[in-house]
Amino acid sequence: MDLKGKTAIVTGGGTGIGAATVKRLACAGANVVINYRSSADAAEEVANACRDMGVEAMTVQGDISKDDDCKKVAQAALDKWGGIAALLNNAGTTRFVPHEDLDGLQMDDFQDLYATNVVGAYQMTRAVVPAMKAAGEGRIVNTSSIAGIMGNGSSLAYSASKGALNALTLGLARVLAPEITVNAVCPALVESDWLRDFSSEHAQKVKDSYEAIVPMGRICTSDDIADSIMYLMTTPAPVTGELMVIDAGVRLGPRSPLARRE
Repeated sequence: MDLKGKTAIVTGGGTGIGAATVKRLACAGANVVINYRSSADAAEEVANACRDMGVEAMTVQGDISKDDDCKKVAQAALDKWGGIAALLNNAGTTRFVPHEDLDGLQMDDFQDLYATNVVGAYQMTRAVVPAMKAAGEGRIVNTSSIAGIMGNGSSLAYSASKGALNALTLGLARVLAPEITVNAVCPALVESDWLRDFSSEHAQKVKDSYEAIVPMGRICTSDDIADSIMYLMTTPAPVTGELMVIDAGVRLGPRSPLARRE
């Protein structure tokens, strides 16, 4: 799909993978709705960067776990530009709880994560589908995680929510074809905001230990994931229902001890 002059919505678009994708969309000539829940300043900074590229951009506050907010975000795009061509369901949340700590998670934790990571993506999709169907085309990408495939990640509730998002991706891809494609990206560890939330020393240890074992020898960045999202949004190939893993090869296991170290 050629996105020039068309409209894209990115939830959680003020930071990390969302912000990187917004800028890629702007480079492709798309007008962008940047949804945020609490990062107003960051979202506006990203919007200004898009305007500097010669496209239009707006920020819309909203909690995508609330259906009315999802409708508000979609309507803002329609009111401004009259259509919606692409959606990145990127907004997400987590809890950091060791998997072996079964008492560390309660029902509320699961419900909170599912409300945003799964139900929010469903509600945003539902909000944009009529406009995409009317236009005869649309591209939807969900930001999932390798945790939804491997059962690892920041907590069992998180990995379960991303597994549910993967299943939702497949189901939506089936029922929304052929006009609308629905795919997901499933990153492993990404050098983004949550990693920087740790102390610099601990974050560096996490990064170093990861890069020491993964076959590609480096951590993924938000830009890496944004590039993959843009492929799914723009490719003319008939790709739908794809769970694209971007993990520097972590699923392959530790790289050979004989591998060359730089």
